[in-house]
Amino acid sequence: MASANRWLRPEVYPLFASVSVAVGICAMQLVRNITTNPEVRVTKEKRAAGILENFEEGEKYAEHGLRKFIRKRPPQIMPSVNNFFSDPN
Repeated sequence: MASANRWLRPEVYPLFASVSVAVGICAMQLVRNITTNPEVRVTKEKRAAGILENFEEGEKYAEHGLRKFIRKRPPQIMPSVNNFFSDPN
């Protein structure tokens, strides 16, 4: 019974959480590339097409929703902290 609890120490939970988040991000990026990237062709029929000049699909892939959302935001991580330390008032 003591050997079963050896791997369940509370000090290891943050490590498991950070590794799980990293693996999740990698898996999400792999699925996104396979399903939506115009340069990745999984099926044999699409691979036989050769090089495609499909700029609209590439632009749609590069300009995804997160990038459009971030573009409208100020380039600051914590604007309230930056304003607090930079305002002379």
